[in-house]
Amino acid sequence: MRWRRVVGGAVALFVILGIGTVGYMLVEGWSLLDSAYMTVIALTTVGFSEVHPLSDAGQLFTIALVVAGVGALAYTFGRFVDLVVAGHIRGLWEVGRMERRVGRMRGHHIVAGLGRVGSEVAETLAREGAEFVVVDSDATALEDAELAGWAYVEADATEEETLLAAGIERARSLVTTLDTDADNLYVTLTGRTLNPDLVIVARSSHVSTEEKLLRAGADRVITPNVIGGRRMAAMVLNPIVSDYLDLVSHSGGIEFQLEEIEVPPGAPLAGQSIAGARIRDTIGVLVLALRSADGSMNTNPSSDTVFEPGDHIVALGTQEQLGRLARALGEG
Repeated sequence: MRWRRVVGGAVALFVILGIGTVGYMLVEGWSLLDSAYMTVIALTTVGFSEVHPLSDAGQLFTIALVVAGVGALAYTFGRFVDLVVAGHIRGLWEVGRMERRVGRMRGHHIVAGLGRVGSEVAETLAREGAEFVVVDSDATALEDAELAGWAYVEADATEEETLLAAGIERARSLVTTLDTDADNLYVTLTGRTLNPDLVIVARSSHVSTEEKLLRAGADRVITPNVIGGRRMAAMVLNPIVSDYLDLVSHSGGIEFQLEEIEVPPGAPLAGQSIAGARIRDTIGVLVLALRSADGSMNTNPSSDTVFEPGDHIVALGTQEQLGRLARALGEG
């Protein structure tokens, strides 16, 4: 809206300049250069003398020209100053607001890169109600983030100062989905150096880069084209299994979800077996796997498997059922 006012004022000003030039040529019979020069000094009120003596008609024309032109010039200049000053102040205020917002975050997620993959990661985190901040140097990409209400840092994610501004020292995880494997490698290495406890998931464009990203400190490496190809093959070879995976995936409108829930020390279920806790009967969730505190994974726990503090339960159920399980584990 402000730009339209500036452009409108500039157009009006040029129209008046044209009218003044043509007017002096017709009223006084002056040349094009003399008429244009007289119009400019009249509108800018610089105080130079007339290029030629004015007739009575020329004086009346000059009065009308000055009244109209000075008003248009003042309007256009005022709108331009408003645009520059207001935009600068608004930009500074927005940066400060985002810095304060990110500064309050603890245990949040950082998404580096808002391309196709990074945007999907951010949208999923937003749907799940997770606290996160996105990092990108592309102002156009961040416009959508601002409209969505996401916290963001507008800077190069490969810079250490940028990751610090995103609160990486206090973050829970880092997902790097930049365009090149070299950038993702650098962000992974920097993130691991700044926060040794950080969970890092990195995007890879080539299978050959996965090992390098893991050595740089990534906990998981995702190669989208490989996963996409395997997924498409599975849809052809095992369509029912693919439908089941779609059903339990974290997608909008899906009733069932897979979720991991930690067994904290002192939880009522700690020390009980799956059968003894009667999770399936009382809560309705299905325990699919159990990862022990030492990192070992039991992918098919039997009914006599005992829950221990520090274990992570991989459970299937509705959002309400999973919430009840989390509350049951959090009691005590």
